[in-house]
Amino acid sequence: MSEAKEQSAYARAGVDIDAATDAVDRMKSHIKKTLTPGVLTGVGSFGGMFALSALGTLQDPVLVSSIDGVGTKLKIAFATNRHDTIGRDLVNHCINDILVQGARPLFFLDYFGTGKLQPHVAEAVVKGLTDGCQAAGCALIGGETAEMPGLYGDGEYDLAGSIVGIVERAKIVDGSQVAPGDVLIGLASDGLHTNGYSLARQALLHDGQLPLETPIPELGGETLADVLLAPHRCYAPAVLSYLETNRVHAMAHITGGGFLDNIPRVLPTGVGVHIDRSAWTVPPIFGLIEKLGGVSNYEMHRVFNMGIGYVLVVPADDADTAIAYFENAGEKAVKLGVAIEGDGVELG
Repeated sequence: MSEAKEQSAYARAGVDIDAATDAVDRMKSHIKKTLTPGVLTGVGSFGGMFALSALGTLQDPVLVSSIDGVGTKLKIAFATNRHDTIGRDLVNHCINDILVQGARPLFFLDYFGTGKLQPHVAEAVVKGLTDGCQAAGCALIGGETAEMPGLYGDGEYDLAGSIVGIVERAKIVDGSQVAPGDVLIGLASDGLHTNGYSLARQALLHDGQLPLETPIPELGGETLADVLLAPHRCYAPAVLSYLETNRVHAMAHITGGGFLDNIPRVLPTGVGVHIDRSAWTVPPIFGLIEKLGGVSNYEMHRVFNMGIGYVLVVPADDADTAIAYFENAGEKAVKLGVAIEGDGVELG
């Protein structure tokens, strides 16, 4: 009779190297699908390498980077045991951040930390990451999977990632050309994206106020879980295509801080914006949060995207062309408002 395999001292301490190996093996097939021609290393290298020469001739290339997390949207994934979209949230959020300056993504790196590694959960998360990377032509070039017993609650994990993109210096979108009279074009979001979930959970789920998996009439019969887990939309395909032949003076990703904090970040001194709140229909999830949470409408616009996930500032005579372009590209686009003399955001 064969002798039973003895548990290692490290496993008795809470770290299972065999589970880590299993998790990496599960991830490999997904990661390989994202490797673009510039990637020089395979899965498991100590450092990821990317050859800029694979991009062709660049006159004056500028690298653009960003790093972010998913926030407490993770709590919804834990509660529903749905882990296959949360990685896409992270990738798309980071892509949109560097897109603001006109950059296209080159490669992405992730960090996944948990108390007890469950290979099937790690695989689902990484598949979400690779789905997002593949859709945007971005390589998942490296990452870290860390098992740290005692640091996270049972069944919980943290997820963060960093991205590097590239843009020609002459094509950087920096907001310096924005002037009064320019028009703001808003592109619709797919729900909350990855911001405001602490407030949303307090308003909707406090003391079991609303069920996660039961259809809710105010949400058109959708479940709260489906609405809250809708993936963060990626605007890169449509926006990068538009930038090739059209003028854009500034762009803003509407994340934490909503309209009130994000749009001013890309405006020059002496220029503000007027937002016409009648220009679009706010999705019902935001009204439900406002009502049940007792949140002021002003604060709603400072915390949430309110149904607009991305904003472009274009010359007034290009506004109709921009609307038509983005509609044809599959985005819901509206004339959100105008640039004005002053500062900050005026909600009308």
